[in-house]
Amino acid sequence: MRKFSSVFTLAVAGVFWTNSVLALPAPSSLKAREDRDLAESTPKPRRQTQTRAAVPAREGAARPSTVVVIDAGHGGHDRGGIAGQRVSEKNMTLDVAQRLRAILQGYGYRTVMTRDSDVFIPLGTRVAIANSYSDAIFVCIHFNATPRRAASGIETYFYSSQSLALASAIHYYVAGGAPSANRGVRRRGFYVLRNTRIPSVLVECGFLTNPTEAQYAQNDGYRQKLALEIAHGIQNRTSVSHIPGANRVVSSSSSSELEPETVPLQPFIDQTHYRDPDLRSSKRKRSSKSASSRRKKSSGSDSDSGSTTKKSRKKRSSSAQTED
Repeated sequence: MRKFSSVFTLAVAGVFWTNSVLALPAPSSLKAREDRDLAESTPKPRRQTQTRAAVPAREGAARPSTVVVIDAGHGGHDRGGIAGQRVSEKNMTLDVAQRLRAILQGYGYRTVMTRDSDVFIPLGTRVAIANSYSDAIFVCIHFNATPRRAASGIETYFYSSQSLALASAIHYYVAGGAPSANRGVRRRGFYVLRNTRIPSVLVECGFLTNPTEAQYAQNDGYRQKLALEIAHGIQNRTSVSHIPGANRVVSSSSSSELEPETVPLQPFIDQTHYRDPDLRSSKRKRSSKSASSRRKKSSGSDSDSGSTTKKSRKKRSSSAQTED
């Protein structure tokens, strides 16, 4: 019985072995067997599928990754403007800045506010915030003031050459969309402009000492318009033509979206060694007596002259902390 069981087991095993062998194609040579074994041991590559990233994005669909640092001028104990000014500049700048942030965030930009409430932020801190972002632009919002009540208009300031395109675009839209006079793009070494390492501009959105423009600034719709025009300039700053063109005459659309268009490079006034008479403050005037005193000091020894120069530099540095 045991012998019969062994024979039966061998027979069954032989049948399975025969079926297994017959199920495989018989190799015609040793190389064919090796190739077959290699093919069986090598994992088959997965079928490659096209990823979403490989599909070209729809033109204009992607939003810019640039960070926009928005600087609302003044704040806290620094009211802005001049003595006796009825409308507080610090409140107007903060309101426009907050509106600008909302619009830019709707466009897909990342925004950073140097101040988001009525607090005083030193100029050095504002610059440090701007410089902490390498892929960024810096937009400083101000309103003008002068003892001459008739002075009016929109100005946009820049300092470095890398900032001219941004200044041109923002001024193109703000000056074109506002009912105020166009006072042009100006190059000037304001502290926040000459110390930033990224494209930086300072927008003067009108004179709060001008009765008409002060009334404009106190209107919610007008401040929203200013923010919208600044946003349009930021959005189209890369579309600035390198050929100077005429200033825009027709007001832009009030829509929150704006199709890209060619923006003419704006001519500018270099004020690095010149002061606009409209912007001279009475406190900057010096009497002939003090001028005579300075001449006497400057005629002294080299050490006295060096000391005077240091004092002068220190004084300019101090005044820079209160400039627009």
